[in-house]
Amino acid sequence: MAIRKIRVMGDRVLTKKCRPVDEMTDRIKILINDMFDTLYESGGVGLAAPQVGVLKRIVVIDVTGEDPYVLINPKIVETAGEQCGMEGCLSLPGKMGEVTRPNYVKCEAFNENMEPFVLEGEELLARCICHECEHLDGIMYTEHVEGELLDSMAPEEEE
Repeated sequence: MAIRKIRVMGDRVLTKKCRPVDEMTDRIKILINDMFDTLYESGGVGLAAPQVGVLKRIVVIDVTGEDPYVLINPKIVETAGEQCGMEGCLSLPGKMGEVTRPNYVKCEAFNENMEPFVLEGEELLARCICHECEHLDGIMYTEHVEGELLDSMAPEEEE
């Protein structure tokens, strides 16, 4: 297990479309474990493979710290409702912006054993699924920000 370097906005890898995963390999298993280590170390809730420089359609998500999900070749197949809220990204540290996303998302994907499954999420999980799946197509949340990007520092950090 290892912490991988998170690529930041401006790195061309974040603008590229990722390739599907055809089979589970030892390298992909290591990548998934490293992605979780990197996610937890950085304090994020989701991470896509291009954010660590790998152009594969792999996402890891854990919005509670207790419910980790691996999404391989994810496809959003249904959305409903709307939520508007502040969103940030590990690839754009220190910034946030207001983004409107679906309040409910249904996603089809493969797990780490390449078994198909469906993940349904509301609120933060729905937002995270949308955000991370867009990374796989080279889209960053900044393309959806309504208004300006803001500094995400907490008040106690500003002093």
